[in-house]
Amino acid sequence: MATATTTLSAPPALSVRGLNLYYGNFQALTDVNLDIPPRRITAFIGPSGCGKSSLLRCLNRMNDLIRSARVEGEVLFHGDNVYSSTAAPTEIRFRIGMVFQKPNPFPKSIYENVAFGPRIAGFRGDMDALVERCLRQAALWDEVRGRLKHSAYQLSGGQQQRLCIARALALDPEVILMDEPCSSLDPIATLAIENLMRELAPNYTIVLVTHNMQQAARVSDYTAFLTVNERRSGYVVEFGETGEVFSTPRERATEDYITGRFG
Repeated sequence: MATATTTLSAPPALSVRGLNLYYGNFQALTDVNLDIPPRRITAFIGPSGCGKSSLLRCLNRMNDLIRSARVEGEVLFHGDNVYSSTAAPTEIRFRIGMVFQKPNPFPKSIYENVAFGPRIAGFRGDMDALVERCLRQAALWDEVRGRLKHSAYQLSGGQQQRLCIARALALDPEVILMDEPCSSLDPIATLAIENLMRELAPNYTIVLVTHNMQQAARVSDYTAFLTVNERRSGYVVEFGETGEVFSTPRERATEDYITGRFG
């Protein structure tokens, strides 16, 4: 099995070491070792069922919510293992936020969607200013500034997804995980989300799962290619700068996938 490594110019935002994920008796991920660069966009690509989303959910312990899930190995964040007995999953998810495949706004107003997390976390500052800042960061403020008290469900799909990004930003995360955030959106909304990711990247570490190789090539700085072994368990074949992975892949399996010979 190939070693998927690359040399980073700065300490990684997240380091995955010897990670194995099980759902009951099924091993979904095998021996994943990966360094996620800070303040860059890293894309996970690969065929369906290779464990891209499962790996993403390991990074902030979202798999804890699945009763049959069990993780071995380490995910290091600022040198601390997020799976240690002293780690607090809620605190980890504040600092490593997540945006899901389908927009999932709360059944509340646009304003309250952004304010909800900070209130739960005990925020005591200027909430109006925080909500405005996050909506501006999510490139949504100009579209909703006059209707903040309206239901979030009145927004379009693309607007709802940007609202979910604003909601994640409101907790001041260092890392944002995005699980196929454009899969249910039209091309115009997809372009808006891709542009937003590029705007956010200088200030946040973004990890993106996408089934769309063209999207990975357009927006990501680094790409990890995953596939499955003979036991249908996912593993990382290759990881490196996106331009190199797509133009001069080191592994034959990566080249075959990118050129459409399998997957």
